[in-house]
Amino acid sequence: MIESPLTMTTAFTFGPLAVTWPVVVTWGVMALLTVGSILATRRLSTRPGPVQAVIELVVETLDGEIQATIPGDPARFRALIGTLLLFVLCANWSSLVPGVEPPTAHLETDAALAAIVFAAGVGWGIRAQGLGGWLASFARPSWVMIPLNLVEQVTRHFSLMVRLFGNVMSGVFVVGIVLSLAGLLVPIPLMALDLLTGAVQAYIFATLALVFIGSAVTGEGPPRETAAPASRQKDTP
Repeated sequence: MIESPLTMTTAFTFGPLAVTWPVVVTWGVMALLTVGSILATRRLSTRPGPVQAVIELVVETLDGEIQATIPGDPARFRALIGTLLLFVLCANWSSLVPGVEPPTAHLETDAALAAIVFAAGVGWGIRAQGLGGWLASFARPSWVMIPLNLVEQVTRHFSLMVRLFGNVMSGVFVVGIVLSLAGLLVPIPLMALDLLTGAVQAYIFATLALVFIGSAVTGEGPPRETAAPASRQKDTP
């Protein structure tokens, strides 16, 4: 029987606090990324080996995406956007481990990620424009747009959360239902599709986070997703 994504099973209790399985899996993903980053970067060389070459390619690609969205040094946003991309990707792919449900299939995890993006946008927006300039960006192109821009500031991050939750949760449900009906071998193609969906959703989440933060930094006002480049609008059902 597949549990509701709105309910979470308690893994263990720590005093009066109940620690749920999505939190445990999240800690596991964070530990995996931390250890992996230490091992991958502890012996960097001017003559890169295969692992370092792949890492440098990923960093260069990420920097290119950042520069295409926000003018200036991409290093300012590399850590946050790169971490979001890797975390969402690993969290989505954690469903490959038998008995593990990805934490991104729960609203709480996705809400926390969206809150991080929201806080980063506010912080960098104020740093780049000053408090007065950041507040003035909500009055563009006219002061009558202030209520709409304020509402959109919240709803676009809500959309970011729901998009990730809906796509990951639906994949978990489909694989779980087919697995319960057809056995072990039949769902393998669906699991491969789920891997692709997880990678695409990680890319979309990181890209939209970058676009939202970029709009706060440049002061161009809340962006519409329809205005994004066509290559960044690709999504999966």
